[in-house]
Amino acid sequence: VRAYFNSTGFERWRRIYDPATDDVNRVQLDIREGHAQTVAATLAMLRDAPDVPLAGATVCDAGCGTGSLSIPLAAAGASVLASDISAAMVSEAQRQAQAALAAGTSPGFRMPRFEVRDLESLEGRYDVVVCLDVLIHYPREEAQKMIRHLASLAGKRLVISFAPKTLYFDVLKRVGELFPGPSKATRAYLHSEKDIEEALRAAGWRVNNKGFISTQFYFAKLYEAVPVAAGSS
Repeated sequence: VRAYFNSTGFERWRRIYDPATDDVNRVQLDIREGHAQTVAATLAMLRDAPDVPLAGATVCDAGCGTGSLSIPLAAAGASVLASDISAAMVSEAQRQAQAALAAGTSPGFRMPRFEVRDLESLEGRYDVVVCLDVLIHYPREEAQKMIRHLASLAGKRLVISFAPKTLYFDVLKRVGELFPGPSKATRAYLHSEKDIEEALRAAGWRVNNKGFISTQFYFAKLYEAVPVAAGSS
């Protein structure tokens, strides 16, 4: 995964994530829209959380990609750690964040702290931990382990997205209709809602809010979780 996202994968996904880039095909454009909807839904969930105002909140964006979530979080005044397994992705995210800061359109913009890390090595404590479109690269057992680890870093909110495992979506994946090119080098894993919820419960968390994003070639379940103690109060 690291090698892929530092080479051909970086260039492919950079084009997909960058709305200013026209060099994409119909499938890639559709995936771009799906990912953008997931980012927008995540921001809406966090803005609607009365106990976690974004201004001043500490946020870990685990698997930040090119910064599509980290940058608007920073513009809202959050203190963001943006991490990714790919040095190329982190470099591009940092470049885009610096451009956003220089533009001066968000007076409260706080420059994120960028780090090249895999999920396993993330550490620290944050009000919010977010992990979007990453679990698709982890098989079931590893995904559950990663959820437990991410939950251990979060204090108030954990937001994750995953490709749901249903018969319909499994068929779509198997016939190769989800991904942006024949040379994609990483395997994609779907996850059942039951497995994700069990991993959250094992970590002492529960689902507080759900979303579902679906375009023609992109689909994702979005979970906002809270600590069980907080949810029962």
